[in-house]
Order: sequence, then C-alpha cells, then structure tokens
Amino acid sequence: MARGTKARTRANLTAYGFSAPYVVLLLAFGILPTAYAIYESFADLQGGRRGFDLSNYVAVLSDFRFWPAVGNVMTFMVIWIPIMLGGSLLFALLLHERVGRASGALRLIYFLPGAVTGSAAVLLWYFMLQPDLSPFAPLLHAMGWHNTNDVFTNAHLPFIFATIAFMTGVGSWIVIMFGALQAIDLDVIEAARVDGAGPIRIAMSIKLPLIGKYIVYMLILCFAGAVQIFVEPSLFYGITQAGSNWWSLNQLGYVFAFQQGQFGQAATVSVILLVVSTVVALLFVQRSRFFQTEAD
Repeated sequence: MARGTKARTRANLTAYGFSAPYVVLLLAFGILPTAYAIYESFADLQGGRRGFDLSNYVAVLSDFRFWPAVGNVMTFMVIWIPIMLGGSLLFALLLHERVGRASGALRLIYFLPGAVTGSAAVLLWYFMLQPDLSPFAPLLHAMGWHNTNDVFTNAHLPFIFATIAFMTGVGSWIVIMFGALQAIDLDVIEAARVDGAGPIRIAMSIKLPLIGKYIVYMLILCFAGAVQIFVEPSLFYGITQAGSNWWSLNQLGYVFAFQQGQFGQAATVSVILLVVSTVVALLFVQRSRFFQTEAD
C-alpha cells in the first residue's frame, strides 16, 4: 500500500515538474500582462493621480479610426477564414482519399510555403505582385494592373492579406486535419463504401462530422489570428503607402501607444480584442460541445 502511495506521489511530482515551466510562463507572459492591460484600460491619469473610469473606452470607441479599422479586419476575416477552412479541408480530404507513397511528398509540398512567414512573406508577395518584377507580370497586366499603384489599393488589401495568410498557414492546417482524418476507424469508412457511398458522400457524412472538433479548434484559432493582423498591413503601408498606419485594430493600438503616448487607449484596444475573441471562442465551444466526451 505504501509502495503504491509513493508511486502515485512520484507520478504527481513528475507531472507538476513538467507543468511548472508552462504555468510560470503563462503567468509571466499571459495572465499578468492581461490583468495589467485590463487595469490600464480603466485607469485615467487626472491631476497627477490615478482615476478609474471608462474614459479610455469612450475615447477609443468614438475615435474616427476605430470603426474603419473594425471594418477592414472584418472584411479580411470574411475573405480569409472560409478560404482557409475550405482549402485545408479539401486538400486534407484529397490526401486521405489517396494515401500512399506520394502522400508524404504532397504534405511536404503543401507545408513548404509556411516556411516563409511574417515580414519575409510580405516582401516575397510584394515582389510577386509587383507588375514590373513579378514572374506573373503577363497575368497582372491582363487584369489591368500595370504598376504598383494599380495593385496596392485599399480595395485590394484584404484580398492580398488573405492570400498571404492562406499560403503561409494552409500547410500546417492540412497536416493537422490529415492527422485527424487518420484517426478515423477505417472499418466505418469501409462499411460506408460497402453500402454504396462514394468519396463525396463519405467525406460529407462521415469524415467531416468525425473531425468536427478539430474544425472548431481551427475556426477559433483562425478567428483569433484574424482579429490580431498586424505585420502584413504595417509592412505594406511602409513599403507602398497603401492603406494606413491604423488599417487594423492592432495597428491602431500601436499608434495609440507609441505615436500618441496613450497607453491606456492602447490597452483598451487590446482588451476589446481579448473580449471579442473570448466570447466568440466560448460560443464555438458551447455550440459544438467541444469538451464533451463519449463518456459524458
């Protein structure tokens, strides 16, 4: 009995030991900064003393740049998320339907564009979309784009950012969705084939429902990533002057903090993003019963 107790204690200590670094980092770079941002968003410096009111929220929500930035982010989101979701699932389903020697090579090919991310991806796509330099110049000219000003306009920016985000992120999600599909019991798929179901019917009625929680997980992370878009619009504005330095909400927060010195208003933007992302994630989790298991 004592030996069993010691073994459980040792196992618990091992688990705590592995978890401790994550908990420390979560507190240091997650929970504490979030708590401070919430405090800062409600704090107002008045007469040399700290006040506590909603003035930062009023100032941010009434700022002439806030709602246009919201519209830009929502436009980008409406374009990117369906393309990312549909593209990832389509390619993952195709790979799963034709598992073989070529499957690993295809996964590598799909994943390779994700090796170029952030500022490098922005610079790469800037040259790809530059009519004077792009290898696709004839196609760009056929579309009526003959110079930089024709390509990098405010109306085109959401589509450009969606293309960059798709190419840099789709490979990772294909691998994740393919792994989820690999976990499906082959007997279930074989039974459906015996009953006469074709590949499309199997995909729609069996495969996608069985990986529904992975799809919800993807939607949550894609939504959180979309509302935080920052690198692409910032760099494109710096290179081409397309858009503005407050095109996205994260850019607006940066402007508040480092160009206007309004750190309380910058914290307010971050808190608004946090609340929106959390509410949307909770809705997805609740609607999909994300944490429900078969035992429940």
